[in-house]
Amino acid sequence: MTRITKEQASAFRKRWQVINELEIRELRRTTMEEKLGKTAVLMASVESMGWSDPDHQEEAEVWERWRRLREIYGG
Repeated sequence: MTRITKEQASAFRKRWQVINELEIRELRRTTMEEKLGKTAVLMASVESMGWSDPDHQEEAEVWERWRRLREIYGG
């Protein structure tokens, strides 16, 4: 296994921080309607992506949050 140097690790962390900051900025600029629309597209493709196993508690919680968001925002 190849180890990275401290300089490489530092450069990686800096790149990671820049990407995170850009994503946060983009999310803040995105309207709630756009976010919910994108989430709806993802949720519609759940089965084709193999995420349809209903036995997972976490998945049930996600679906419940999604239901509440749709209820609140009139989706």
